[in-house]
Amino acid sequence: MDDTILEARKIRISFGGFVAVKDVDLKIKRGSIHAIIGPNGAGKTTLFNLLTKFHRPTSGQILFNGQDITSRKPAEIAKLGIVRSFQISAVFPHLTALENVRVALQRKLGMNYHFWRSQKILRQLDAEAMARLEQVGLQDFAHTRAVEMPYGRKRALEIATTLGLEPELMLLDEPTQGMGTEDVGTVTELIRKVREGRTIVMVEHNLGVVSTLADTITVLNRGEVLAEGPYEVVSKNPQVMEAYMGVSAEEAEGTDA
Repeated sequence: MDDTILEARKIRISFGGFVAVKDVDLKIKRGSIHAIIGPNGAGKTTLFNLLTKFHRPTSGQILFNGQDITSRKPAEIAKLGIVRSFQISAVFPHLTALENVRVALQRKLGMNYHFWRSQKILRQLDAEAMARLEQVGLQDFAHTRAVEMPYGRKRALEIATTLGLEPELMLLDEPTQGMGTEDVGTVTELIRKVREGRTIVMVEHNLGVVSTLADTITVLNRGEVLAEGPYEVVSKNPQVMEAYMGVSAEEAEGTDA
């Protein structure tokens, strides 16, 4: 099997006269954690929206497992095994953690998201829902409403519901945004734990998280790929230091000397 699970070929998108993503080539290796970083306005979120089909490219092609998904809709690619999380936690606030995961699992019984199903039918999913919660360390929050959970735990719950959809490819949009140091560490370890058997693409601003987790990093600037490679290589690239870290190329070269 080809080790490329997701590929973008010369994808571009324009809004009016503004080109937000410019002919980007991207290959995501199966089983890897691939991070997309860059300064504000670099085009990270727009690229993410293209990969998850919330935007359709003006030109170019996107392939998943060799299949052209360029014209597919988000719901269609979810059925193929691509599931995305968002910057803001997207759980049902007044359902318990167990109930949130159970909603994601309903697809297995061929009932999709039918909230009016009897409790007897839905309880068939309780054991698996609890297993998903245990996977992300939330077993003690099973009967806690999401609205009452700490922010970091809500993000863990979102990952648990994502796992309930059994994705082959998880796309995480700023998974640690707005978190304190303790929650960042918790979610970082959680991502490391759930990567087994799947591929993860993440947009992330926290370089500490990226350096810890990512096998490959793609750096965007002004809608174009500025650099790509492991953190050890990308972090020393003078152009990256100038664009992303505010250090000029000359200063970077002087430091290396």
